[in-house]
Amino acid sequence: MRSFNYPAVWVICIALLSPLASNTVIAQNTTQIDSIVALVDDDVILRSELDIAIKGIVDRIRQQGGDLPPRGLLEKQVLERLIVRRLQLVRAFQTGIRISDADIDQSMLMLAEQNKISLMQLRQLIEADGEDFAEFRQNIGEEMMTERLRQRVVNGMDPITETEIDILLTSDTFNSGEYNISHILISLGDGSTPPQIAAQETKANNVYQQLEEGLDFASAAISYSDSQEALEGGFVGWRDLNSVPVVFSDAIKNMRAGQMTTPIRSPAGFHIIKVNDYRERSQVMITEFHAQHIMIETNDLITPRQAMDQIRDIHQQLIDGADFAELAREYSDDISSANLGGDMGWIQPQAYGERIGQTLIALQDGDISEPFQTEAGWHIIERLGMREKDVTVESLRNAARGNLQQQKVDIEVEKFLQEMRDEAFVEIRLES
Repeated sequence: MRSFNYPAVWVICIALLSPLASNTVIAQNTTQIDSIVALVDDDVILRSELDIAIKGIVDRIRQQGGDLPPRGLLEKQVLERLIVRRLQLVRAFQTGIRISDADIDQSMLMLAEQNKISLMQLRQLIEADGEDFAEFRQNIGEEMMTERLRQRVVNGMDPITETEIDILLTSDTFNSGEYNISHILISLGDGSTPPQIAAQETKANNVYQQLEEGLDFASAAISYSDSQEALEGGFVGWRDLNSVPVVFSDAIKNMRAGQMTTPIRSPAGFHIIKVNDYRERSQVMITEFHAQHIMIETNDLITPRQAMDQIRDIHQQLIDGADFAELAREYSDDISSANLGGDMGWIQPQAYGERIGQTLIALQDGDISEPFQTEAGWHIIERLGMREKDVTVESLRNAARGNLQQQKVDIEVEKFLQEMRDEAFVEIRLES
């Protein structure tokens, strides 16, 4: 498998190569006719799509050194994910969500930049791994569609209030640290009957028994879990006790790394949670710089060469003793600081881009930089000071807001996907 990193939102897209128009994959070879493994409303999912998706998951599990679940269980789990994904794509299309080639190009560029490679190198890596680049782009576009659909659900939620944040910050559980967790869900549909509830509880207890006997948690999640993160081995990541339901926080607050809960009942079903790691909250310090700035913008009227000549002339005036603030007011095209004599105030290093941040870090207090270029134009920066700032309070408040938001998002998205699945016509045609 390739060694570059994907944004989290694309992980499933890349593993589950299942285009909306399933006619692009008909048969694996000329001697075998493709078959239908599921009817989904007016659409179908083909055996070839399922096999491709399973291969992606199997390759990822092997790369991570995990245990492979039985083929039959893996087929059911992956097919269910394909069904839900197909339903999301159809719903997104019906509600007017469209992804342009420019949108996909921008996402591909972000993916390349995150892995510090060019777009051409990204394409070469994809094709070297045996994947079709056009199909890869199509799947990125489809995952962007489903993400925008889910974002609509999130946008419809009530905003987090300052009062909610204040209440959370004063709670004992907020300052108790953070837990890295994994999760298995044995779900209950709306209106489940007592026999159905009993059957799912028995299933959850059986899974827990297998875990007690040594079954790998990630393998169990892939095999049995109904949660969104099932095919990632149930991995959820770092959460504090306020970003998960109370029934979960009560169960894990005294647990150590490596321990797991017995099955826990909630309206959604039966849950098994494993604590992978724990960390205390710590003081948050950031480095800030006080700086002055002059920029000569490049545009239709000023070429990069003209801008370079002008900034060099300004730099020479500074060397000869001219006042930085006066030159900034006269020449700088940076509208946010020019009227202030180029004063940028106290800023974090990357606030104005990587190049400006690197320049500030390399300077000493009182130094004036050599002219340098960015996409916006040519620049000169004078570093006036540096300080360490305690932003623990702001960080905790942002963390509290994020935790409350994440808790609401998890509930609403899970509810939306379950309702969409329940309302759809789905017929599974997997062989026993």
